[in-house]
Amino acid sequence: MIFQAYPDRAALMAGLAAAIASELAEALLKGPATLSVPGGTTPGPVFDALSDTDLDWGRVHVLLNDERWVGEDSPRSNTRLLRERLLRGKAAAAHLLPLYAPAPQPEDQLDPLAQAIEPHLPLTVLVLGMGNDMHTASLFPDADHLPQALAPDAPILMALRADAAGEPRITLSARVLQAARHIHILITGADKRQALDRALTLPPLLAPIRTVLDQATVHWAE
Repeated sequence: MIFQAYPDRAALMAGLAAAIASELAEALLKGPATLSVPGGTTPGPVFDALSDTDLDWGRVHVLLNDERWVGEDSPRSNTRLLRERLLRGKAAAAHLLPLYAPAPQPEDQLDPLAQAIEPHLPLTVLVLGMGNDMHTASLFPDADHLPQALAPDAPILMALRADAAGEPRITLSARVLQAARHIHILITGADKRQALDRALTLPPLLAPIRTVLDQATVHWAE
């Protein structure tokens, strides 16, 4: 693990955006690229910076790490946030790989959604967040199918439910996350720093972020 601390959050967001842009630009010299990002509001400034970056966005496929099983008309939709903050400006030319399709349950759409993602793997650049409970994507410590999602032979996508998750979730499995060429973890605040330190001492079933820490660069600011 590489740990990179920044003097403030603005510097963190700018530094991470620059790192992502550089890795995508390098990959695009050889072919298409795939960028996977977290939902939530924390990475918003990173998305804002990337949306203004000169890249061959038409050859970039973008997908979320995970999604709540809600439509884009819901304020809880990560896809909605992604369209508002990243897939605009210059980055509007990027191609979205969805993690939601209209259906009562995520299990109803897992196969077609995964089939659309498979040609764009491995991920070129992966940006993850982490909760205070040490979850990442929708790999929650109390998720109903966490052992299967962490298994080496896990499918591309899994549907998971957890008390802390609220709605049913759809998530990339640990196998897909671990195979990414560049892995970044974005965390802020003292609580997340303490959670990171705890995760280093725990197995993945108790701290799912542990599955990618050895390969990741962690970007942190108070």
